[in-house]
Amino acid sequence: MKSVKYGLLGHPLGHSFSRKFHNDRFAALGIDAEYLNFDVENVEMLQQILAENSNLRGLNVTIPYKQQVMPMLDELDPLAERIGAVNTIKVMPDGKLKGYNTDIIGFTESLRPMLPEGLQTASLVLGTGGASKAIFVALENLGLNPQYVSRTPGENCITYADLSAEVMASHLVIVNCTPLGMHPKVEGCPAIPYELLTPQHICFDCVYNPAETRFMQLAAAQGAKVKCGQEMLEGQAIASYEIWTSK
Repeated sequence: MKSVKYGLLGHPLGHSFSRKFHNDRFAALGIDAEYLNFDVENVEMLQQILAENSNLRGLNVTIPYKQQVMPMLDELDPLAERIGAVNTIKVMPDGKLKGYNTDIIGFTESLRPMLPEGLQTASLVLGTGGASKAIFVALENLGLNPQYVSRTPGENCITYADLSAEVMASHLVIVNCTPLGMHPKVEGCPAIPYELLTPQHICFDCVYNPAETRFMQLAAAQGAKVKCGQEMLEGQAIASYEIWTSK
């Protein structure tokens, strides 16, 4: 039995990337640890998981619990508090739980090389779920003035019908935070006016399976720069491990 455990809290976890990534990395680096999936239908089962796994030192959190888990934590990192979502929990030496968000780290590190130096533009965040909150703050930090887009209007949220030629021309960075196009429903894609994209546009898809989504294909056909979420996922995973093992 491994001396230390980490894991993923969410539901469902059938196609999760994290378990294989972390366990392969532990094996390659000779780290005495294992990473488990905790697929639970109720976030309240967190306490039972902790009670049954005394050597659990950290958790990642995924859909649908990134916000639901927050009231169960003893402390929040200021950045996670600002984002309003947690994807990483550190079990402190005294047993208390501290929440972090490393999605913002993975996304920022993956997007930044795509941005031309001195780029001044606004950005569109497609979707308003838990993942979109970290993306929104990351874009704010990069000075890209984000705007939510969803099927229904809301606070700081326009609809897909509002994506006029003027809006598309002034928002050169577009990030898909919806699950549209994710395996196995690979034909899906957000309903943006792809014909209005140009070679100046940057289209980032948080979906990582498949590696080239329909969103990316349609954007690339207009000359836009595209990227999937694989590098973002790996970046957030490594950042989570660094948090779990930090003093």
